[in-house]
Amino acid sequence: MNFEKQIEKRRTFGIISHPDAGKTTLTEKLLLFGGAIQEAGAVKNNKIKKTATSDFMEIERQRGISVATSVLAFIYKDKKINILDTPGHKDFAEDTFRTLTAVDSVIVVIDVAKGVEEQTEKLVEVCRMRKIPIIVFINKLDREGKDAFDLLDEVEQKLGLSVTPLSFPIGMGYDFKGIYNIYEKNINLFSGDSKKNIEETIAFDDVQSSALEGVIGEKAAKTLREDLELIDGVYPKFNKEKYLASEQQPVFFGSALNNFGVRELLDCFIEIAPSPRPKKAEERIVVANEKDFTGFVFKIHANMDPKHRDRLAFIKIVSGTFERNKPYLHVRSNKRLKFSSPNAFFAEKKEIVDISYPGDIVGLHDTGHFKIGDTLTEGEELHYKGIPSFSPEHFRYINNADPMKSKPLYKGIDQLMDEGVAQLFTLDMNGRKIIGTVGALQFEVIQYRLEHEYGAKCTYENFPVFKACWVDPDDKNNEEFKEFKRVKQKFLAKDKQGQLVFLADSTFSLQMTQQKYPSVKLHFTSEFE
Repeated sequence: MNFEKQIEKRRTFGIISHPDAGKTTLTEKLLLFGGAIQEAGAVKNNKIKKTATSDFMEIERQRGISVATSVLAFIYKDKKINILDTPGHKDFAEDTFRTLTAVDSVIVVIDVAKGVEEQTEKLVEVCRMRKIPIIVFINKLDREGKDAFDLLDEVEQKLGLSVTPLSFPIGMGYDFKGIYNIYEKNINLFSGDSKKNIEETIAFDDVQSSALEGVIGEKAAKTLREDLELIDGVYPKFNKEKYLASEQQPVFFGSALNNFGVRELLDCFIEIAPSPRPKKAEERIVVANEKDFTGFVFKIHANMDPKHRDRLAFIKIVSGTFERNKPYLHVRSNKRLKFSSPNAFFAEKKEIVDISYPGDIVGLHDTGHFKIGDTLTEGEELHYKGIPSFSPEHFRYINNADPMKSKPLYKGIDQLMDEGVAQLFTLDMNGRKIIGTVGALQFEVIQYRLEHEYGAKCTYENFPVFKACWVDPDDKNNEEFKEFKRVKQKFLAKDKQGQLVFLADSTFSLQMTQQKYPSVKLHFTSEFE
C-alpha cells in the first residue's frame, strides 16, 4: 500500500471528559468493536480484578481513575485508529493538555445526568483554541437524565460549540427505547429489561410511515416525529467541511456501558474524522505527506513494565515514515539516535514495529535522552510548539525520608519530572527542592511511585507559594533586573531546564512585583515568544 493511502487510513484522536462521564468505558467499547479485545474490563468495580485495558498503572487499578494517558490502536473497517485515552481528573489536566497536541480530532464525552462539567469546559476551550474537530457523545442514556434538547443547549452555551445532532434518543432513562440514527436513517432498539443488548437495527427512511408505531409504539412515535421536526427547524444540516474546520460539532447519544450508540459513533467517525493534519513548527508548517520523517515527544512514561525499569517516550509521527534501526536527529541535543525496538501499543501489549506512518504513536525506549516537547527529524532543525509546562498551583518541599536511599530518590524524582507528572524547582538561596503540581493528588502519585518503582521514600513540607512564574527580562544586565534578583532572592528558583522562576507568595506580591519591575516579564507557562 502506498504512502498516501497509509496516511488516509489513519485516524488519531483523543477522548476527553470530566471524571466519571464514562470515557474509559467508551474507549473499551471502541476496542471491542475493533476486535482488539474480547471482553471489556469493569472500570467501576474494583472488586473485579479484570480492570480496564487502558488503565495499567498500579495506582489506577486501586483508585479506579485514569492517571496517565494511554495509547491504544486497532483496525476497524480498514482504518487504523489510534486512541489517546486521557485522565479526566483535573489534577492530571496537564497530561491531557499535552496529549491534545498529538491528536487530529477529539470525542468529548458528556454525562446525561450531570451535563457539561467544569473540566470539560477547560479542555474544550483548548480544542477550540487549536481548532481541533470535535464530536460530542452524550453518554449514560439508560439512566434518568436531562432532556436531550436542554443538553444540546447547554453544550452550545457552556462550551461555545455549534452542534448538530446526528442521532437522537427515543425516550430516556426508564422509558429509553432506543436511538434514531439521523446520519444513517435507522432505528436501534433496546431489548427487554436487561437493556444490555441491541435487539436489532431497522432501516427507517421515512419516519412519517405508520410502520413506526409498530416498532416503537404510538406515544414514542409521536414524540420522535415532533423531536425530529424540531431538530430540522433549529439545527443546521451536518457539513463535513465545517466540522473539519472546527466550526460545527456533530452530537451522538448512547450508553457506552451497554454498548449502545457506540457503533454509530464509530462508523460516522471513521467517515468524517480527519486523517493526520499539518502541524505548526517554529520554523514552518509541516504536512503529513512530506517524505522526510519528523515527530515530537508528547509524553514520557517510566516503568511501564516494573520488572524491566523501562522508560518509554511516546512520539507522534507528523510526517514521513519512521523506520526501525534508522538514525534520526534529536534536535535539542544535536545527536543522531537509532532505535532497535520501537513499540506500537495496545495498552499492556506492546509489539515491535518496523515502519510507522504519520498519525501513528510510537513508543521509544529511552535511557534519559528525551524530554517532553523534543523533536526528532531526518536532519532538519525543527521545533514543534505548543507543549509548554503550566504554572503549578500546589507547592511542597520534598524531603528524603530514608538517608540510605538518596540516590534512588533523586533518580526517581528526575525521571518522574521528565514524564511531566509535576515540576521540580531548586531554590537559588539554599538549593532546597520544591515540587510544584497542577493538582494535589499528584503528590500522592509521586510518593506512591517513588516507593513502589524506585524503592525510595519521601515526605513533604508545605511551601506557601501562590504561583510560579517564568522570568523573562528585557536585558539581563540592566539595573532593574539586578535589583529584582537581589530583592526577590528568597523567592527565586531554577526549573529543571535551568530557566529562572519567580515563586510569588500571593496575588498582591505578584502585582506589586510586576508594577515595580516593568522590564522583567513574568509568564505562566514555560514557553514564551
